[in-house]
Amino acid sequence: MRHTASFKVVLPFALSGESAKYPQQFGKLGAEFISQPCASDEEFIALARDADAVITVGSIRPVPRKVIESLERCRLISNTQIGYDSIDIAAATERGILVTNVPDYCVEEVSDHAMALILACSRKIVQLNQAVKKGQWGLSASGVEIQNQIWPEMSRLQGQTLGLFGFGRVARALVPKAKGFQMRVIAHDPYVPPEVARQMGVEPVDWERLLQEADFLSIHAALTPQTRHIMNAEAFKLMKPTACLINTARGGFVDESALYQALKEGRLAMAALDVTDPEPPDPQSPLLALDNVISTAHSAFFSPDSEAERWRRPVLEVARVMRGEWPKAVVNPQAKERYTARWGEMKEPT
Repeated sequence: MRHTASFKVVLPFALSGESAKYPQQFGKLGAEFISQPCASDEEFIALARDADAVITVGSIRPVPRKVIESLERCRLISNTQIGYDSIDIAAATERGILVTNVPDYCVEEVSDHAMALILACSRKIVQLNQAVKKGQWGLSASGVEIQNQIWPEMSRLQGQTLGLFGFGRVARALVPKAKGFQMRVIAHDPYVPPEVARQMGVEPVDWERLLQEADFLSIHAALTPQTRHIMNAEAFKLMKPTACLINTARGGFVDESALYQALKEGRLAMAALDVTDPEPPDPQSPLLALDNVISTAHSAFFSPDSEAERWRRPVLEVARVMRGEWPKAVVNPQAKERYTARWGEMKEPT
């Protein structure tokens, strides 16, 4: 799908939903727009080689160094997600290509989802629903399993400790929701000043204390080489056997074989996973088959409102670049010097 102009924008997917508005939106900007599904890096390179801007969903169509080094005139790679670990930031920076994300997209949705998973673990919502579908009822002769196995594992949230790994936008949005249930909240984030947490009534703690004290540990950090598999066998050994792990961030934080062993051996009570590594997971995954694992199929981000927002933001970022302005949500500001050397001075964004 093309709109002829001197500034070329590409999308390595077929148009659908909100992205179906792109031809009209980029046409109004005077940009050429091409969308084409790309099943391989080679197809991606063929599509984007002479593009000025690339829009992608990084978790579905990553942008590795191989692709970036083939981009001949690219100025901007705009990811329609918060996370950008699927884009080779170092390679983009070396070539003076700006990378943007949508940092405040789906904040409410993901924090709502994390709170829902906390409640599901605490009140055993999934297990109770499954028991009812098997013909059981709590206060009846058919409810022996509910009475003897499910009810004893249920807890009140009041007074329980929520541990937050990472204290960015989503974690901060989760705080008042958890405090509405009178939970104690602690957080570990070496990149956020402790006073920021304290101002929200959250106690900043070190990594070891976070693991040791959390009744519910919710992950809201950035996935980096340093944080990959940070939830490993050693981490699970420090956690309470009654604790629950909540992951609505990235599957790569968790060593899934270690998590499986901890859950199977009773060293961890439950895990509620919106994300896995890899995705989609193996349908025969022993981890997801466990009764004390809830999985929600990477859905925490979604609502019609968030979907519209994540596709709208790249249009605004492309428009800024076309006007000679810096994009607003640049994740690699180190690239600006090389960008300026090639493309000239830029104004602050409006």
